[in-house]
This record gives sequence, C-alpha cells and structure tokens, in this order.
Amino acid sequence: MNPKQNELLAALPAETLERWLPFLELVDLELGSVLSASGAMTDHVYFPVSGIVSLIYVMENGNEAEFAVVGLEGMIGISAFMGGDSTSSVTLVKCAGRAFRLSSQQFRTEFSQRSVMHLFLRFTQALLTQITQTGACNRHHTLSQQLSRTLLLSLDRVPGDEILMTHELIANMLGVRREGVSEAASDLRNLQIIVYARGHIRVLDRSALKAQSCECYAVVKQEYLRLLPRPLDNKATNAALAPA
Repeated sequence: MNPKQNELLAALPAETLERWLPFLELVDLELGSVLSASGAMTDHVYFPVSGIVSLIYVMENGNEAEFAVVGLEGMIGISAFMGGDSTSSVTLVKCAGRAFRLSSQQFRTEFSQRSVMHLFLRFTQALLTQITQTGACNRHHTLSQQLSRTLLLSLDRVPGDEILMTHELIANMLGVRREGVSEAASDLRNLQIIVYARGHIRVLDRSALKAQSCECYAVVKQEYLRLLPRPLDNKATNAALAPA
C-alpha cells in the first residue's frame, strides 16, 4: 500500500508527506470495528486507502443513523484539529479495508502549516456538505433514491466497482427496515444496474445508478470536486500507485 492512494495524503506538499512517512502506520479496517466511540478522545487520525468508514449517531434505544461516509478521499478524526478532541458520533467500519493512521499529537504538530491547514479545512467543508445533504435526503427522498445515493457515495470511496456490505448493515445506516433495503436492491438488480450475493454488491451500470438517485449525490460530488485538488473518481491514478 502506498500512502498516496489516499487523496488527502497525495495532496500534501511533498516535503510534508516525507516528514509524515516514518509516523504513518498501515492498519486493517475490520468490518464492524469502531475507530472512535462517542465522547472518546481522538488518539489517531485515519487515512483510508481502501474500505469505507461510516459516521453514525447511536440513539438511546440503540437505533443508528448514518450521516456521512469516508474512504480514500478523506480522513477520520477531524476533532483532532477542530479543537473539540472528541465528538458525540461513532466512527464504524462499514466496508473492510486498510488505512494509514497517524497519532493525533503528530497531526496537530503539522496542522499549523498554512498549506496543511487549508487542505484539511476544505475537506471538512466538503464533509459538512455531505452531512447536510444526507439529512435532507433522508427526510425528503424515497428509500430507492437513498440506496442509490449510498451506493454511489460508497463506490466513489473504494477502488474498483464492488462494495462489501450487507443489506442489514445498509438498513442500520439508513435507519430503515432490512426488508425495505432488500426490496430496493432487488429493483436495481432487476434493472441490471447491480448484482449482489452474500454481502458483495457490484455496480454494473454507474450511469443508470445515477439516474435512479436524487440530486443529493451530485451536490456532494460537485462540492468535493470543487474543494479538493484531486477528483474522487481518479481510480486510474490509484490503481497505478498500487503495488504490483
């Protein structure tokens, strides 16, 4: 794995990334594992190179609601530089993969650099757009549209065209019944847009999936493209960086 497979690490000034390299630790992101709990101090920031991490809020009765996802385009642990040290949300691995992590202390040492600060603040603004749009989407759009948006956002954040997640996990993240997700996924399968089996979802027709989604996906996508220096779907570059 190469750190530049993460969009933010790849966008750092060369001399900054060179300083970080001895401190970056490659770790596994195991499906269902919690990277940070509600109210817990942030010891590390994570830069995924594969897999997807979900930002969720857990209600008192145990119900969950996803409000953002992060993959190779970003980082987990913005509280390390926002001044709060912890958040009320939980970061949960939604799709298994790997990430480079850096101690929060080391990250804060580097954050004072103007170029580093601006890069991560722009990422935070893009993330806030995703959070806002997710809330609006979950309130006003159909489950089929929400599922299409979720699949597209997830696809942007992993290499390849396959997403490893179950219908039950998607239902928990969207805060809906599993049967509803299965029905919506079956409709997409019947339209030959996706195929799925045992937690593996493969997108066959991305354009058709976009047509099934609402405007929320495009709003989030465009904001990331506007604010961040590398496009989310630059998978050819990521593939070239991968080790043989």
